[in-house]
Amino acid sequence: MKKLVVLSGAGISAESGISTFRDHNGLWDNYRIEDVATPEAWIRNQELVLDFYNQRRKQAADVKPNAAHYALAELEKHFDVTIITQNVDNLHEIAGSTNVIHLHGELFKSRSTKDPRLVYQMTGWELKTGDLCELGSQLRPHIVWFGEEVPMMDIAVDVTEQADMFLVIGTSLAVYPAAGLVHYVPTRKRIYIVDPAKPDITLKSNMVFIQEKATTGMQTLIKKYLLPES
Repeated sequence: MKKLVVLSGAGISAESGISTFRDHNGLWDNYRIEDVATPEAWIRNQELVLDFYNQRRKQAADVKPNAAHYALAELEKHFDVTIITQNVDNLHEIAGSTNVIHLHGELFKSRSTKDPRLVYQMTGWELKTGDLCELGSQLRPHIVWFGEEVPMMDIAVDVTEQADMFLVIGTSLAVYPAAGLVHYVPTRKRIYIVDPAKPDITLKSNMVFIQEKATTGMQTLIKKYLLPES
């Protein structure tokens, strides 16, 4: 099987109803990034950070995967698919994708503030002050905040370097280091970019740009390029 590596971003989840921090009148509009998504914010106001992610979790629990998520899961019947996602929701997994790398963490997991290797699956949407890990330290959201290292990046680079095809969907390629993955795709391997807005990069001969939203763009990609005879 050919190896298809996918980089997904906020655009694919937005079609399911999950707010992005660029949306107007969305969840992020009521908060400053510096106040809820940095290590300094956690030190300064732990309650505010916990509440923000509780609200995000509560919202995400009510949404469902869309056609783009399911299309990616279905492609596992034809390709060796690895999804590298910038999203912290679990919609890829709910849709049936079995190999997902979360670059920016996972919303429905918590981790120890003493030992970052201690990660726990959450059963509900609320994480509170006083919720402790097995070492007795406060649990924090299992999220990569602005200013923190991206621990899964090296794994994502290794996977990308093995790609036979690379798909970018729902991301403007503006957030680094994730956006830099396109530079690790092997030479002459095809790169497909599905997004309504043209990315701020120089399109090369091995790139195919599909200027559509994720749900319709996936159908175009599959019918025209990936499985044209199906």
